[in-house]
Amino acid sequence: MLLLLMLGGMGVLLLLRVSVAFAMLAPSLVYIALQPRITMGVALQRLSALLDSFPLLAVPLFIFVGFLASSSGLADRLINALLIITGRIRGSLAYANLNASLVFSWMSGSALADAAALGSVLIPSMRRNGYEPGFAAGITAASSTIGPIMPPSIAAVLYAVLTGNSVAATFFGGLVPALMIFVALTIYVYFYSRNKEGLTAELVPRDEAVRTVLSALPIMVAPIILLGGILGGIFTPTEAAAVTAMYLLVLSIVFRWLTLKGLYEALQGTAATTGRVMLIASAGALFSYILAREQFPQQAAELFISISDQPWVFLLMLNVFLLIVGMVLEPASALLVTVPIFYPVAMSYGINPIHLGVVVIFNLTLGLLTPPVGLVLQMLAQVGKMTFARVLRATVPMLIILLLILLLVTYVPATATWLPVMLGY
Repeated sequence: MLLLLMLGGMGVLLLLRVSVAFAMLAPSLVYIALQPRITMGVALQRLSALLDSFPLLAVPLFIFVGFLASSSGLADRLINALLIITGRIRGSLAYANLNASLVFSWMSGSALADAAALGSVLIPSMRRNGYEPGFAAGITAASSTIGPIMPPSIAAVLYAVLTGNSVAATFFGGLVPALMIFVALTIYVYFYSRNKEGLTAELVPRDEAVRTVLSALPIMVAPIILLGGILGGIFTPTEAAAVTAMYLLVLSIVFRWLTLKGLYEALQGTAATTGRVMLIASAGALFSYILAREQFPQQAAELFISISDQPWVFLLMLNVFLLIVGMVLEPASALLVTVPIFYPVAMSYGINPIHLGVVVIFNLTLGLLTPPVGLVLQMLAQVGKMTFARVLRATVPMLIILLLILLLVTYVPATATWLPVMLGY
């Protein structure tokens, strides 16, 4: 009964729009105060236990890379180069949008960072070249979902730390599904633009085109350093994050792309975002300890098994549950709240933990494109100076495509497990 009151209290606080960290922390502290066998010292120990993790150091580093790309103009240079590479084919700006999201995802690992960095450049450019504003925002929103699934992914680091799985394996588990999203959206763009003759990019003089592509080549080396280093066994994912961040920082300083003001803004944004994520992680660790102490995961497993002992039924229920959670909570918060509950249940069904991680991250990422919150849609509506409803309507066809890919990934585990197994994880 005490645990149910605690969960109910957290739900009420979330409905009152209290931040996720304090919505978990307040009921947890009340629970501990009512338990004479648990001291406040134990609570403090649990609050800090999760943060004492080497893999978790990758999170602020990847966050810094995302802010650095925006402050130094790395994203703009990348976009301009991809616009030239795609050429003046029909729908070239939409293809460049997808390609930019794909390349940027190798560095940022965040849908919000992707949408913020690329949307402010691509949506105005697409509007000037005849694209319907809603479509411009919709394809930017849909392509931003590649970021949290494609390695390196901040959500993948959090999932791996929470469950004790390999960060690298979780990274590479998302690579094939992310490429599936890219290919599916590319096909959608082809059918959208094939009969629209006016959808071509602006002509760029040859000398300027060569300079633009050459200036972006050093940026495109970053993903090679990151993934090549991990695959080659040169460094761990956390060390790869540090090397990538340092490489892009030095690159920005050497080429004078980064001002002192830009560096300050990148560091300030990184500190604020990291603090928020780590506060949620600490509260989530204490919350998870209480759930485990009350044997809530075991009770949940018994409940699910009483409904059905078939893994596919559990995965269907899990998808529905996570899609609903993702509608109101951002992926990082939702991971820290839900993973301690359903991970032991999934293991009792014999589901591969890497496959599970990809399904979870995919589900929660789609929540960024769905009302009532839809953080990515809200951001792009502001950037494109249009209503939230207009962006949502344009995104619905692509959201259906993403849901179909999610079902495929859910019920064909090899899409997530094949590559990690082949690489020896």
